[in-house]
Amino acid sequence: MPIQVTLISHSPDPMRSLYMAYRVCYSELTPQQVLKRTQDERITQDQMRGFIEERLKTGHASPLEQIYFEFGISGVSRAFSHQFVRHRVGISFEQQSQRYVTYKEGEFPYTVPATVQKAGMGDKMAALFGQVGDLYEEMVAAGVPAEDARFLLPNATNTNFKITVNFQSLLHICDLRLCTRAQWEFRKVAALMRSEVMKVVPELGRYLQPKCGELRMGYCDESEKDWEACPIGRVRPHKDVLFRIYDSYRKGELAPLREQDWATIEEKESAEASEPF
Repeated sequence: MPIQVTLISHSPDPMRSLYMAYRVCYSELTPQQVLKRTQDERITQDQMRGFIEERLKTGHASPLEQIYFEFGISGVSRAFSHQFVRHRVGISFEQQSQRYVTYKEGEFPYTVPATVQKAGMGDKMAALFGQVGDLYEEMVAAGVPAEDARFLLPNATNTNFKITVNFQSLLHICDLRLCTRAQWEFRKVAALMRSEVMKVVPELGRYLQPKCGELRMGYCDESEKDWEACPIGRVRPHKDVLFRIYDSYRKGELAPLREQDWATIEEKESAEASEPF
């Protein structure tokens, strides 16, 4: 079964919602007044987009949590799902249950990685899963509940999701899972989610990049060995390279923090300033 990702729904007018979330933080106007100005186009779409882009450059991320996307995901393996549910903040999952869903006649959908096929092991994998399916059916027929018969099923077994995720969380997922070091199945899902968002809100979809993308960190923070092996690594600087350039620029002369520096950091008053009049 091929991997499929479908955008089911999303925040109505996400650019205006995001603009209002940001503008409330930086304006004396009420949300109602801001809304009115967007509705009568005193604030144009171009102005909203420009304002959002400037705010994104500052790293102000909390407004991004107010934009959501709903996806239907199918044809993914349980090996993928164990990774997927590690993302817990700003995302809600509903997943096909192997307790309440019983596979009829022991036939369950599964994924065979391309590397297995390339190694000429695909038929052996299919034959083994056929035996698993036969035993699964036999156990269910003998009265074993599906929740116990499922103990036979492999990580390759396909599963389905319906999720809701806010934009901040989706950015984080793509930061990690569009990286060429991510597992190929997760990278495929992340790429398909990005593609779906690009269809409806390209102004936001373009920010869904691997963390080394020009609109994200812009450099690689994986190990230097992994960076060297990355097919796009040579067009993205590595963090250690940047630090070496910085070290060369300052010639290793970085003055230690002084007591007055710490006083500034900790907002301590000087002795003179604290003396009573």
